[in-house]
Amino acid sequence: MTITDNILYFDACNTNELAEQYGTPLIVLSESELIRKSNEIRDDFLEKYDNVRAVYASKAFLNTAICKIINREGLGLDVVSGGELYTALHAQFPAEKIIFHGNNKSYAELKMAIEAGVGRIVVDNASELDLIAHLTSALNLPVNILFRITPGIHSDTHAYIATADKDSKFGFPLETIPSAYALAEKSPNIIPLGLHFHVGSQLQNTTAHLSALDVALGLIEQLHDMGTRVFELNTGGGYGVKYTETDTEMPLRDFTDPIMARLKSWASKTGIDRPQIIIEPGRWLVANAGLTLYRVGASKHIPGIRTYISVDGGIPDNIRPALYTAKYRAVIANKMQAPLSEAVTIAGKCCESGDILIKDIRLPQTRRGDLLAVFGTGAYTESMSSNYNYLPRPAVVLVNQGHASLIRTRESYSDLIRRDIVPKYLE
Repeated sequence: MTITDNILYFDACNTNELAEQYGTPLIVLSESELIRKSNEIRDDFLEKYDNVRAVYASKAFLNTAICKIINREGLGLDVVSGGELYTALHAQFPAEKIIFHGNNKSYAELKMAIEAGVGRIVVDNASELDLIAHLTSALNLPVNILFRITPGIHSDTHAYIATADKDSKFGFPLETIPSAYALAEKSPNIIPLGLHFHVGSQLQNTTAHLSALDVALGLIEQLHDMGTRVFELNTGGGYGVKYTETDTEMPLRDFTDPIMARLKSWASKTGIDRPQIIIEPGRWLVANAGLTLYRVGASKHIPGIRTYISVDGGIPDNIRPALYTAKYRAVIANKMQAPLSEAVTIAGKCCESGDILIKDIRLPQTRRGDLLAVFGTGAYTESMSSNYNYLPRPAVVLVNQGHASLIRTRESYSDLIRRDIVPKYLE
């Protein structure tokens, strides 16, 4: 991010010119930042440790262009639905580098995954294991699996993005793993390779990861005593990013080094071979590679209370503030050197009182037509977008050192009714 002539530049692209060319709201992704983060994964994890892998958690942001970038940068891909899997396969992402997650995979989704030859299916529950056994037998095709466990630990994050409590919709209860593992080993086409856990998202320390790791290692020891070897341990992602000034910007090594040190100590103490370790960064890789540009519209001043500044987006392009009070930083992209003269609240245009993007932010004097840039929107904005209030979803532009490429077109009004069918009696 740089400033020239009072204008915000993002990856050397003039944000005002991007807004004029592609319209607003507009999601802008920096390819340079994606490359920098990928290099950090390579330098501080993949090349630093033996027998490790890194997989991008694509639910943070996915389309065919991103699949191409992730594959080019040498990372695997984590998908959680048939739609994400279809997108990856359509982008010719190597199936053997795909890990398929999800707590309620359908018959059709699992069939697609097995027939495509995905690298791993993370089995979430006993009924899914039964379904996979049936499918692999019917198709006469093998599949590698990991068992997702519920570690039963608390994560210091919002309840909606905490995933490791014992009362969670995700994963096998710990006490059921030995019998599930034994059942899988008896299935001729199922190859159980190991375990997976995920403790939550937007974490600012390693406490939850290390607690879950200790639980997983205890389970590995139990399986070892039964004569079963765990070849892989997927420790998930959830690494936090800097959204506001109060957040901590943590490099990848601050999460991975303590995990690897704990594993080294454990292997030395127990004499058990350390399994291959897999990490799944998602938000950490793409969040701060993105920003969203909005055009300022109406304003409303309530004396003694607050001033509302409304923009041409909101809940449909970023539901996170309304869903779990997510916070962001923002600037007026065409007034970067103007004094921060007023405290305002940024409102979206939807018919919802909760459609507030940012509360009580200091900005320059703001007028209709100004350009608001909200930072950190590369993750879980576009991927959670909707057509609420029948607003078309925004375009997405990939920028790299002054060059801009459209990677997702803006929806039109005609797109909103494209799937509608009028019964003949209503014509």
